[in-house]
Amino acid sequence: MIFGFDSCDILLALLLGVLLDFLFGDPRFALHPVRLMGRLAAALEKHLRKPEDPPARQTAKGLLTHIITAGTSAGCAFALIWLAGLAGRLPRLAVMALLTWSTLSAKDLRDESMRVYRALRENDLPAARRAVSMIVGRDTDALSSEGVARAAVETIAENTSDGEIAPLFYLFVFGPVGGIYFKAVNTMDSMFGYKNEKYLHFGRIPAKLDDFFGLIPSRLTVLFMTAASLLCGYDAAGAWKTALRDGRKHESPNSALSEAACAGALHVQLAGPISYGGIRRMKPYLGDDLRPLETEDIRRANRLMYGTSLLAAAVFMLLRLLIYLYL
Repeated sequence: MIFGFDSCDILLALLLGVLLDFLFGDPRFALHPVRLMGRLAAALEKHLRKPEDPPARQTAKGLLTHIITAGTSAGCAFALIWLAGLAGRLPRLAVMALLTWSTLSAKDLRDESMRVYRALRENDLPAARRAVSMIVGRDTDALSSEGVARAAVETIAENTSDGEIAPLFYLFVFGPVGGIYFKAVNTMDSMFGYKNEKYLHFGRIPAKLDDFFGLIPSRLTVLFMTAASLLCGYDAAGAWKTALRDGRKHESPNSALSEAACAGALHVQLAGPISYGGIRRMKPYLGDDLRPLETEDIRRANRLMYGTSLLAAAVFMLLRLLIYLYL
């Protein structure tokens, strides 16, 4: 039992949520949990963050925003499941499956990145830049075709960990309530985790907590991505060796791991020069420049992302089944 919910129901919700995500992508409705937690976090920021506050107070307010947003999100998820359970097991399972579905993003990640792929295939660089700007935070207006493809591959690799393996891990361990809590943590990092004047202090705790909750999933991602590389016909040894060698080169303790594994699997080099808000910076290179990165690598990265996600889901569901049968 986790949060009072049966282990079998957690397994079934995980299975249904993964299937729904792979078949239909992110659910499109106004009361989507991630949209609601984003609105709550934005409202709290509007009322709490004051540029004139000293750094310590801004940091404390960032922590308060995290506690309220993540706590409310997880609490509402628990309450919804509990209330549905009053009507019976099937309504409870349906709510658990819907909440699970809302935390996963494999199909949406593939669909958005394939828009970039199609624009590049049609030699429409302006359209490709616009498409990739929807899934990355960097400046895209001056990117070359190779730069656009590299940005797409990098975000696929990074979100394999943040958008798939990490939610799957917390869904496996804590059920939908844990998945929703992690999604709130990750959402606040996306909103506030910037080292600029605006969010340097207010976003410090949300960013650090996202790093903390991503520590285990990011390392599991390397394991699953290495195995998936073998299944997909890519370089599994290269994925593993490159992740070990380059996986700690970035400031984040987590994001470079999946990117380095992807780079090693595909025999390409990722990262390097990048621009945020007009400010150019140099990220350490990940992987070896064994061949030029090409448009087709977007499809290869998506295949690797799907393979990694399916493998992780299968392992987590098998473990949850064993827990249900023997514990």
